[in-house]
Amino acid sequence: MAIDWNEMFALTISPLEIIIRGTIMYWAIFAMFRTILQRDIGAVGVADVLLLVLIADAAQNAMAGEYRSITEGLILVATLIAWNVILDYLAFRSERLRRLLQPPTLRLVREGQILHRNLRREFMSEAELRSKLREHGIEDLAEVRSAFMESNGTITVLRQDGGEPDKAPSDPRPL
Repeated sequence: MAIDWNEMFALTISPLEIIIRGTIMYWAIFAMFRTILQRDIGAVGVADVLLLVLIADAAQNAMAGEYRSITEGLILVATLIAWNVILDYLAFRSERLRRLLQPPTLRLVREGQILHRNLRREFMSEAELRSKLREHGIEDLAEVRSAFMESNGTITVLRQDGGEPDKAPSDPRPL
């Protein structure tokens, strides 16, 4: 069985069409994630991974237009990576765009009091919050001046006494 090198790398779809399809799908999925799936508490669960796999499968044909060659696949992957890098760069350069692209910091605890409304907004239980505080070496809410969920899903804790809480283990980057 011979390898058909020409078919493996030949373009069957216009590169511009692949770029346009990839761009449209990138922005549509980005908008869905930004508005519906804003962030997690620094952990990736089985349901999150399953959701990503299903989205990737569902979006594949719309993005690719049933491409057949490695070259077309590389163009599509490069388009998606390029948009991700461009957005990261623009968010770095522009405060206004950063506020649009990244969720704001959300206060979860103020002066030892849990802000239940903000927990509900993030679908975080009090038990999950207390678990995150224990990772920072905090056993009692009275020790907490403020606790925030950062835009990347990690929890930042400021103690009442001004001291540094124990360093939490590094969280994996949320999806």
